Amino acid sequence: MSIEQLPHLARLSISLPQDLLDRLDVMIAERGLPNRSQTIAEMIRHELSEHSEGQVGAVTAGTITLIYRAESGRVRHALAQTQLTYLKEVISSQHVFLEDDQSLEVLLVQGPAERLQSLCDDLRKIRGVLQIKLVATTALLPPLHAHSAEQPDSPAERLALP
Repeated sequence: MSIEQLPHLARLSISLPQDLLDRLDVMIAERGLPNRSQTIAEMIRHELSEHSEGQVGAVTAGTITLIYRAESGRVRHALAQTQLTYLKEVISSQHVFLEDDQSLEVLLVQGPAERLQSLCDDLRKIRGVLQIKLVATTALLPPLHAHSAEQPDSPAERLALP
């Protein structure tokens, strides 16, 4: 990275209770993190993305991680149907089988924060879903392809294309 590409850095001085600073330093050492500044910057980015999740119209990208019982095709079918309803937001998914007849699925998502939260809520309602977590970021994926006005919006219209 050249000098011209370095981001502009600003200094910030904060005061913390000694116990909190000690705990931060222990965490940094245990995780092998580079330094306090990078660690605190990451924490701030995380908090800013959570803050954006609550703002109407804010577009975020992230992952939804699900753990569910895979005892029957009913759960997988319900998950697929729900994802189809959110076709514009679900970019991709990855599925693996776990022990004890459980499955792990990770969805890569992007869209308005309220739509992503609705997707989580709808997935959570499916009987057999044991855990679900949305992790969002303010960084967005680049456009995957250009949409023309002639392209269908609904999943049914998309499936009907020749």
